[in-house]
Amino acid sequence: MLLSVLQANASVMDVEANLRTIDDAAQRAAHAGAGLLLTPELFPVGYAPLRLHAELDPATLPDIRERLADIARRHKIGLVYSLPAVSRQAAVNQQETAHDDVAQPAAAGNGWHITATLVDASGAEVLNYAKVHLFGPEEHKAFVAAQEPPAVVDFNGLRTSMLICYDVEFPEAVRAAATRGAELLLVPTALSAGFDNVPQVLIRARALESQLNVAYANHSGHEDVYTFLGGSVVAGPDGSLLAAAGEGSALLFAEVGAEAVKAAREEVPYLRERRPELYGQWQDRQG
Repeated sequence: MLLSVLQANASVMDVEANLRTIDDAAQRAAHAGAGLLLTPELFPVGYAPLRLHAELDPATLPDIRERLADIARRHKIGLVYSLPAVSRQAAVNQQETAHDDVAQPAAAGNGWHITATLVDASGAEVLNYAKVHLFGPEEHKAFVAAQEPPAVVDFNGLRTSMLICYDVEFPEAVRAAATRGAELLLVPTALSAGFDNVPQVLIRARALESQLNVAYANHSGHEDVYTFLGGSVVAGPDGSLLAAAGEGSALLFAEVGAEAVKAAREEVPYLRERRPELYGQWQDRQG
């Protein structure tokens, strides 16, 4: 499958502008023959956790999701997008207080997750994931960490899974996807300048050690108080670099497939020769 990765500068709280950017990228990617477009973390609303916490009305999210699904339908391309989503517990709390006349703040009770959604070329949702590892004080104030492991689905001939940003920096998270059969890992991210080793070293290491394709889509430029690195990459299951962006806006393309994953896992059987029962014993002996 030909995969496309969007790296761009979002406008915080300017959904119209951000959706235009995604629409344009989807059109270009589909015209080039790509089966999937991966976009950065929280791109439709911009990355600014505290502003989103204070200003974003959760009632607007279903419409944004439908418009993103429509982009996928119109251009006949799969799409990964990232948005806040009300956690299950927060949704229950909202239902219990629905009779109150007092307006609730956007993320009352820290009741939002950061999520990623994969829709197919018909606009149907086929995979959802909520971020498990939050990064920095602002994310911890604005969101709650999820607990569910990454799920895996068949998508365009590839067993596909998702993580979000900081998640991929934990080998356990990537390995959880790989041991569930993932051959392609899609990672929307919002990585600030100064962390060059993440895309340049760590992403390729994660792809190599778990022997799967990893696509990593970052923001570029300035948003709110953040300056983003850019540096989006696609790494193959042997750790090879399949595509890489610089600091500015870019639309990357890389061919990814299951055969390269199978070959890597046959050559060096990391997954098959793991000894998790032994590692558990090691953990129990600590201290």
